Amino acid sequence: MENVLKLRYEVDGDDFTRAGEASAAVKKTLKQMGVPPEAVRKVAIALYEGEINMVIHAQGGVITVEVTPQEIRMELADRGKGIENIELAMQEGYSTAPDEVRSLGFGAGMGLPNMKKCSDEMDIQSTVGVGTIVRMTVQIH
Repeated sequence: MENVLKLRYEVDGDDFTRAGEASAAVKKTLKQMGVPPEAVRKVAIALYEGEINMVIHAQGGVITVEVTPQEIRMELADRGKGIENIELAMQEGYSTAPDEVRSLGFGAGMGLPNMKKCSDEMDIQSTVGVGTIVRMTVQIH
């Protein structure tokens, strides 16, 4: 049977003071496991961007991470309003973040594009009025 480490984190919506805690914890765990630095970097960036999106656009959600010897699989499931146009949301600079969030330095429209750049595979499933599930994979080389 494959060796799999499973990690799970609850993300609170609108809590910018704790935003980034889950991605920081995963980064620390991966470093302790001896995962190559490039894979750690990609996972940390992709997860942080997703975690911030959950805080800004959703009412929080759950992040699950599975680490195998070959890859790191991440799932971010939120309870937000959903993404109306995924193709538009994937464009760099496109943002629906409110002005108060932008004034904090967030919401520049780089979250989803950065998540895609830092993952080897990415899939977004979103239902307006229900929420969004983003699945990403980073290969361990």
